[in-house]
Amino acid sequence: MKVQKSVVFVTGGNRGLGLAFAREALHRGAAKIYVGMRNTNGFDVPGLVPVSLDVTDLESVRAAAAACSDTTLLVNNAGIGRLGLPLDSTMEALSREVFETNYYGLVRTTQAFAPVLAKNNGGAIINVLSDVTWRPVPILSAYSASKAAAWSFTNTLRPLLKEQRTQVLALHVGVVDTDLTKDFNVPKSNPATVVRRTLDALEANMEEALADEGTQVLKQGLSRERASYLDPA
Repeated sequence: MKVQKSVVFVTGGNRGLGLAFAREALHRGAAKIYVGMRNTNGFDVPGLVPVSLDVTDLESVRAAAAACSDTTLLVNNAGIGRLGLPLDSTMEALSREVFETNYYGLVRTTQAFAPVLAKNNGGAIINVLSDVTWRPVPILSAYSASKAAAWSFTNTLRPLLKEQRTQVLALHVGVVDTDLTKDFNVPKSNPATVVRRTLDALEANMEEALADEGTQVLKQGLSRERASYLDPA
């Protein structure tokens, strides 16, 4: 799918990776770019159309899909991160909170926009995932589980939506330099670089984008006799 002349909807598009997606789509000549966010007050970026959206609220999601019925490319970017170890007493509550946005939110937006894309000749969906699907990071236990669930959902969604000519692309990436990761003292990828590689993959009709070298190494390690996720180091 070509981004040029497409109509793009980015969830969580007011900052970070989502805003980078919106700006790159604008640069590539998208006809219109909607950016979904909980609070549209004060958002004023030329060329971008703010849309009220809370992915944890089904009615909000349905309203956004109805208002933006010309969408041809959905970017499921909205997500939250919370820290917690697997045996912490708060893990169950933490997992529920994270899944509500990172997994169920993605399911809601996909279900609401899939008929819109079908009506508009198929289009495409990009789901923003994470390398922690394949790399154990105990302090990100709930977040990792939510992204693993989203990856599984993406894989089961892909053959189904192929029937309506909708391309489904999974973005796998490590730590990206955004507000979400500002307190992490680790190597980080530039959001603009991640987005360019992802949209290049989309335009090449690929089904996965491995947006940084570390994620590429992890993916290759899945097929080893002792898979990479068994050796976190």
